Amino acid sequence: MLKFINTHQEELITSLIVLVVLILAYHVFKFSINKIGKKNDINIQRSNLISRYVGFTLFFIGLLIEAFVFGADFGDIGLVFSSVFAVIGIALFAIWSILSNITSGVIMFFSFPYKVGDKIKIHDKDFPIEAIVEDIRAFHLHLRLDNGDLVTYPNNLILQKAVTLVEKDAIDSFEILDR
Repeated sequence: MLKFINTHQEELITSLIVLVVLILAYHVFKFSINKIGKKNDINIQRSNLISRYVGFTLFFIGLLIEAFVFGADFGDIGLVFSSVFAVIGIALFAIWSILSNITSGVIMFFSFPYKVGDKIKIHDKDFPIEAIVEDIRAFHLHLRLDNGDLVTYPNNLILQKAVTLVEKDAIDSFEILDR
């Protein structure tokens, strides 16, 4: 064990520095996301979801940096990533809408003008909806119709349709939690 530490002392110190920098970056991002969420009156669960996405991304950036620290060649890393992305691309081709909904959820975190409790109208030619936003999730919105029915509406579609605010804070958020 001592031989390994002595042989790779520089790499281990660099790894420790990278780990500390990534942890600090994660906390700065998390603080910023929570601050944006509070400023825009966004549900804390949505802020936590975006923080998890950032943490996941920083983890993979850390793995990539660590591979270079321990001597991996750029060509080798490129080969591994291209192979992995080819397999993932083929595997996810059939379920592209999931990625589209996740991406839309991230976009909605930063720019969706409506929040939980607002009554909105979705101008869809085939299925117009007027409902109260009950929850905003990673893949879809939960909308409560006037008759009490729950409709889940995909995030990618909500960004493609015209939406009108009918009533701000149409329902108290505590009433939503009781359902």
